[in-house]
Order: sequence, then structure tokens, then C-alpha cells
Amino acid sequence: MTSRTWFAYARLAAAALCGTALVHRLFWGLGSQTIAGQNFFAYLTIQSNVAFLALAATGGIIALRRETDPGWLTDLRTTVLSWTITAGLVFGLLVWQAGARGIPMTVPWSDHVLHFVLPVLSLIAWILGPGGGVAHWRLIAYVLAFPVVWGIFTLWRGAQIGWYPYYFLDLRQVSGIGEFVATCAFALGVFAGVASGLIALSRWRRGAGP
Repeated sequence: MTSRTWFAYARLAAAALCGTALVHRLFWGLGSQTIAGQNFFAYLTIQSNVAFLALAATGGIIALRRETDPGWLTDLRTTVLSWTITAGLVFGLLVWQAGARGIPMTVPWSDHVLHFVLPVLSLIAWILGPGGGVAHWRLIAYVLAFPVVWGIFTLWRGAQIGWYPYYFLDLRQVSGIGEFVATCAFALGVFAGVASGLIALSRWRRGAGP
């Protein structure tokens, strides 16, 4: 069996693991009897991992059928991995801040998988996986478009229902508009930085120019 075939099965396994974690996280949240559990799909992490599941499954099937990824798959992988890796980094920061503030935060195994395990495995696959393509710098704009649109909608929806999926989007839970703007700008900077890193890695591996 070729390395490309092994890689295809790894993609399918990642899709299965992601799906299992999403289902567990859904029922774990519903069991908490809180508004957060009832707004499962409001989280950027959940939305990006649903996209990751579909992409990993599609990528696995394609890897079984051809030796190289088509350009559109490389573009989608760059975009979706930028979202999931950034979500993991931001979630890790939130957990750290909660601990520093003495705020209890229960993290089920499914959150560990979605925020840490899958992003790390995806990054390794991005670097070492055979048959990948070259990502283009213009993708950074597409990477940023999703969190911007998601953020605008979330702010509007939060004002209607009085709940936000992340505390830094709620002006009642931050020191003021300055902290809100700074945190959002920082998050977008991380998205752009992660996307830039993935693009640079793909171009370095395949010997493409800057």
C-alpha cells in the first residue's frame, strides 16, 4: 500500500473522529441544560469542524482515486485548517484565562479532540502528507471572511437573545469597547497568521516561489 493510500485512510479516520467528537459534544452540551448547550451550532469551532469533517471525508476519497490533490481541494484545506487551528489556539487561551481568573471550566474529551488533537494532526498531515498542492496568498482574504461574517451575525444575534458564544464578544463581560476591539483584532490577526504559515509551508514543501 502506498503512502498516498495510507494518507487517504488517515483523512477518512480523521473525519470519523471529528464526527464522533461533534456528536458527543452536542449531547454533552444538551445534557448541561444551559443556553450554551442549546446553541451548539453558534460556536465558530463547531461550524469550522463541520466543514473539516466534510473536507476530510472528501479529501480521503479523492486521495484513494488520484495521486495529487486538485487545486480547489488545496484551497479548501488551507481555508478550513486555518479556521480549526486558530479556534484551537484561541480556545487554549480562553481555558488558560479561565484558570488564571479562578473560573471553573469543564472541558469534555470531545472538546480536546476538536480544539487540540485534530488541529495538531492536521498540521502534521499538511507538512508531511503526500500529494498536496501549492496554496495561494489570496486565500488569506477568504480565511478572514468567515470569522468576520460570523462575528457580525453573532453580535446581532447576541443582542437579540442576550447570549454570546465567547465572553470577549459581550461588552458586559469585558472592560469596555477598547478591550472588545483589541481582542477581535488579535483574533483576526491569529487567523491571518495561521493562514500565512500554512501557505508558506505548502510553497516551501513544493518548491514554489514566494
